[in-house]
Amino acid sequence: MDGIKGNRFGVLGRAGMDLFADPIGEKSEDADAFRADLGGSSANICVGLVKLGSQASLITSVSDDAVARFCLNRLAHYGVDTSNIRVVRGEYRMSLAIYESRTEDFQNVIYRNGAVDFQVTEEDMDQVDFSSFSAVISAGTVFAAEPSRSATFRAIDTARKAGVPVIFDIDYRPYSWPSPEVASEVLSRAGDASDLIVGNDEEFGFMAGGINKGFAKAQELAAKPGRVVIYKMGEKGAITLMDGQEFQTGIYPVTAVKPNGAGDSFMAGLLASVAAGYSLKDAVMRGSACASIVVSQPGCAPAMPTTEQLDTFLATHPGPTA
Repeated sequence: MDGIKGNRFGVLGRAGMDLFADPIGEKSEDADAFRADLGGSSANICVGLVKLGSQASLITSVSDDAVARFCLNRLAHYGVDTSNIRVVRGEYRMSLAIYESRTEDFQNVIYRNGAVDFQVTEEDMDQVDFSSFSAVISAGTVFAAEPSRSATFRAIDTARKAGVPVIFDIDYRPYSWPSPEVASEVLSRAGDASDLIVGNDEEFGFMAGGINKGFAKAQELAAKPGRVVIYKMGEKGAITLMDGQEFQTGIYPVTAVKPNGAGDSFMAGLLASVAAGYSLKDAVMRGSACASIVVSQPGCAPAMPTTEQLDTFLATHPGPTA
């Protein structure tokens, strides 16, 4: 927690372009227009952190084309540091997500063939001054392929040697992995190397080999002294585990216009709130509020709340579920 309070975050993972059908409720196949903005889980976390008053640097690689330059421009627009991003030439491409602002029959089509963010190397990580960050965040997608997998474990080792805590968002995306068995082994290794682990019940269940074993896996990971594990359960809220203690928190009900982006916003709200001096329980609740704000608006990066918007939401909302 002390490292997080330094409020300077290095974030490992992807940026990409989001295209979402306009207006709200329109299906992608029926749309005459799409809005474009920044996307990608790690980029979204960076934007969420910066909007809440933190410093965030995205550590990744991007392609040498107009889509990548669009993403770099949007990162700069939101105030995210891009000095640790390498441009890779050749046929690698940025991720592209095409989705809609609707909850019924929601579709999110993600293009990841030849994804350039998997081209981050150990040499890239050796160029990063991890001691300049007070915490490092990694999303699970970076472990799905080489050379990014080895590079990220190299980054985690370097950060730990520098005394920098490691935060892990499990973020399991089956389409990125060669097999479930590889994913389970690698993500479990990443969890063992981390100080704060955030995931949902399905992700912990996947790591454990069965959905019914997920909470036991979270408890096992939380047995390490000082490690924090947050076990998210969707509409049922979350359970936070640390040093033999557990507490459960609810959610802030809203009228959602889409399901995606909530996890990225939760992570940003949680960490920025810890950095701002809130207790762990209050930080979890503020993260939950951020998640509710994002699903109630179109887009991901543009929907991330500022501190003022978060405080206004909390002041005017009837309150969380029990």
